[in-house]
Order: sequence, then C-alpha cells, then structure tokens
Amino acid sequence: MKNLDLNLLRVFDAVMRERNVLRAGDAISLSPSAVSHALSRLRALLKDELFVRTAAGMVPTVRALEMAPLVRDALVTIERAFGPEQFHPASTDRQFCIAATDYITAVVLPHVLRAVSEQAPNASVTILPASRLDLTTQIDVGRVDVALGSFFSVPHRLREQVLFHARDVLVVAPGHALAGREISLEDLGRLPLLVVSTGNTDDGLLSERGLSRRAEMFDRATLNAALNAIGKSPDIKLVQPHFLAIPTLLAGTEMAAIVPATLAAMFRQAGTAHVSELPWPPAPRPAHMVWHERHSHDPGHAWLRDLLAKAALKAAQMDV
Repeated sequence: MKNLDLNLLRVFDAVMRERNVLRAGDAISLSPSAVSHALSRLRALLKDELFVRTAAGMVPTVRALEMAPLVRDALVTIERAFGPEQFHPASTDRQFCIAATDYITAVVLPHVLRAVSEQAPNASVTILPASRLDLTTQIDVGRVDVALGSFFSVPHRLREQVLFHARDVLVVAPGHALAGREISLEDLGRLPLLVVSTGNTDDGLLSERGLSRRAEMFDRATLNAALNAIGKSPDIKLVQPHFLAIPTLLAGTEMAAIVPATLAAMFRQAGTAHVSELPWPPAPRPAHMVWHERHSHDPGHAWLRDLLAKAALKAAQMDV
C-alpha cells in the first residue's frame, strides 16, 4: 500500500468502465499518454497485465475483473467521506445508464424519459442492451446504473425490486386466417411459431458471475406441456432476439408469436398485430430492476429508481 497512488485506481476504474484509453482519459481529464503511464505503473505494482489491447478495446484480465467492484466501492467510499452527496434534479447534469431489453425500453422508458425531461432537463440517459454477456461486470464497475429484465438469481452485492408482472398472449398478423378468432390448443399446435430469445442456452437462462436472467422471453415449459398433452410439440420456425421486430416478421406469414401483454397492447394500438389469449391461463412473470448495493443510498440513484418504479406501474396498466 505504501507504493500505491490513489490516482492509479482512478485510472484503473476509468479504463474498466470505458474499455478505451482515450475515453478513459476524457472521463477523468487525463491525456492518453498519462493513462497509459498510470496503467504501466499499476501493472508493475500488481504484476499483472490487467488489460489486454484488442480490436474490440481493452479487455480486462481475470485479476482486473476481480479487482473492479472492490476498486469502485473504495472510490465511492472516499467520495462520500468528503461530505453527504447532494442531488437536485433541476440543476443536475448527471448521466444515467440503464440496461434494458427492447421490450422494456418500449413500454417503460418513454414514461421515464418524459419525467427526466420535466424534472432534470440537463440530465442525460444512455440505454444499453440487457442481453450483454458482461452485464454483471458493467453493474459492478458502475457503467450501468440499473438493469431491467427478468432475473432468477441475484448475487449478494446487488439489490433487486419487482417492477411489474407480465403475462403472455398470442399475436398474429392482422390478415392472418385466425385473426379475430379464439385460439384453441389444437390451433396452436398447428401454428408455426416465432419466439424471442437473447441467448442460445439449454435451460433458457443466461448466467454470469451470480446473476441469472431469462434468455427466452416466453414460458417454453408451459407451452411444451400444453401441446404434449394433445400429442403435439411446438413448431418453432424462427428464433430471434428483437421484440420490436415481431410485427414486421409476422406480416404476410402464418406464424404466431407469444409476447408480454403490455407489448401486445402497443402492437394492437398501432394496428400491426392481432392479439388473442393463450389457450391456458398464463402465469405472470416478474420484471425486475437490479442495481449495485453501493448505490442504495445515493440520492440521484434513488431518484432514478423512483422514476422507474412509477413508470413501470403505468406500463403495467397497458394490458390487452
């Protein structure tokens, strides 16, 4: 510790968040050469490469990934030691980063952005895809403030809150032969299906360093069980990762898709899909927001979480 310069940790933290020397320097007001020099000193001190330069950016080593959340916690603690943090929405120019699927972006975040523009006109919001394989790291190092999605297990260092519960419905193109009809189980057994999945997994879950989230955005187990009961199995014709592409992909085909009712309501209002109930009572699935525990008492972060919770309540009312 006697050889450790606190500024080296600031550089490490910036490079971990930005994965780019130039952007890291901009974030902490240092030149790229100063950032590179600091990294060289830290590498010599720790006897580890820490970051490997690749075409995709600065890729952290295992040691760097282990260090990252601890360094971020230490820097936040030091910042708080200088006095209680003040946050005033009307005057803040803070940048918030939210990770979300295109589905939750479409149904929840418009309400959030309207509230931000009214209450904090100088603040800005960045939205990243929640399907990122390094989502846990992005939360750990502070690049992502809040992740929105369906999570099954959350590590102890993260906090979670249920935003709303989603139920599944069936959508087809407006000109589909079954549009406007009640869909029976036998009908469903004959329909080619389009499904949304953000990862190729055996169990429908994406897991990374203690954070497990849903990869398949429909209840495959219930679908399989219902069709197996009549001697059928799902005819899955297309697997793709984008909810908002569903109406375009369904148009002119016989395919159907199982989607959350809140999103189906948007499709119906836009006239891009017809909505039917599933031939079984769907079990509601929770949608969560997840954040790092270090932010729990951050006034600005608490303000953002409150906006998200209120926006989710409005979104939950958009049912078909």
